[in-house]
Amino acid sequence: MPFALYLLALAVFAMGTSEFMLAGLVPDIAADLGVDLGATGLLTSAFAIGMVVGAPLMAGLARNWPIRSSLLGFLLLFLAAHIAGAVTGSFPVLVATRVVAAVANAGFLAVALTAAAALVPAGRQGRALAILLGGTALATVAGVPGGALLGTMLGWRATFWALALLCLPAAAGVVLAGIPGRPGQTAAPDLRRELAQLRRPRLLAVMLLGALVNAATFGSFTFLAPLVTGTGGFGAFWVPVALVLFGAGSFAGVTVAGRLSDEYAAVVIAVGGPLLCGGWFALALTADRPVALLVLVCVLGALSFGVGSTLIARVLHEAAGAPTMAGSYATAALNVGAAAGPAMAGLALGAGWGDRGPMWVSGVLVGVALLLALRFRAILTAAATR
Repeated sequence: MPFALYLLALAVFAMGTSEFMLAGLVPDIAADLGVDLGATGLLTSAFAIGMVVGAPLMAGLARNWPIRSSLLGFLLLFLAAHIAGAVTGSFPVLVATRVVAAVANAGFLAVALTAAAALVPAGRQGRALAILLGGTALATVAGVPGGALLGTMLGWRATFWALALLCLPAAAGVVLAGIPGRPGQTAAPDLRRELAQLRRPRLLAVMLLGALVNAATFGSFTFLAPLVTGTGGFGAFWVPVALVLFGAGSFAGVTVAGRLSDEYAAVVIAVGGPLLCGGWFALALTADRPVALLVLVCVLGALSFGVGSTLIARVLHEAAGAPTMAGSYATAALNVGAAAGPAMAGLALGAGWGDRGPMWVSGVLVGVALLLALRFRAILTAAATR
């Protein structure tokens, strides 16, 4: 695999850490800026909205720019947003920096997904995407717990500074490591023709499946801490342990799926999908058994990212007629799920279902995805033969 892919993954690691880190920083931010915890939750919503809106918008704006310049520009904008967040004493300004950071993240990921697929020969795109999305999985293993620890030791602003600094080697790598300008073409395709790809039922179906699986993943991941300390009966110390286990499983899942998804995507989905659905229900039923809870958290991380990354790879395959916008379609599908899943899981949590509610919701979401996959099985069958 080209070294440039690993540098892109480093940037994705920093951005993934930024997206998820607030789970451990919200109390400190609320106390420091004088806002209540509920209002501080707007920081998460602002980031999710920025990701969904920013992916197609930024990809559309950057489609006529050289890939290297686009990636560097988005990285520097992300860096600047975190510096502004680190120094501000205003909560509205902090919310604004989260939106800007999310837009930069979305633009970078949309371009990076397209670039990663173009950096490798046909037939190895799934593995390339696994390396790139492995940065997100590593963020849950090391970035989020590390950010929470740094915030505890030095304050929440130190985490923002650390993420800004982490962008520097990634930015240098984009400049120096051979990221292409615009591989294989001199001018961007017609934008209307690329947007017209969104009328294709095959593409829309795979985007919907990816959004549903991702909604299940982040719906339960967001509310894992209450389950661990509530029904699970663990102390607060075990929350980062559970997060690391989920992240370790995620990294393993995306790595294995990356080796299989190019030739065996249908198998990954047909086998992993039902296991993932059953796994969420099993976690809801056995969360009061500590060993079962910890084991299932790790297994579900692997299945969630294995199936989810395979579906995202399929989005890029189905959007081959939109070479400059395909990455934004994949990013939008991912983040529609990331925004909708926690919202639905939160409703279950507050509707009397208790801390197991999000797990039940995740099981239902994957179940719906499986039913739709049966309806659109021709798409998944095609994945195994391409």
